[in-house]
Amino acid sequence: MISFGSNTKVYLATGATDMRKAINGLMVLVQDVLEADPFSSHLFVFCNRLRNRVTFCVPPIQYQVG
Repeated sequence: MISFGSNTKVYLATGATDMRKAINGLMVLVQDVLEADPFSSHLFVFCNRLRNRVTFCVPPIQYQVG
């Protein structure tokens, strides 16, 4: 199970997304359509045209050792 901070928002792209897009294409959608920072600590969710598949863009998790 992955837990997020209390200030983490979940953005859901309501339109159909071309699931052939790589992570760079999805980050462009985050900037242009959702008008959000793709490198923030928020979670971005995209779904396909049939609404039977979803893709999550999770921010990189930073680990501190020591």
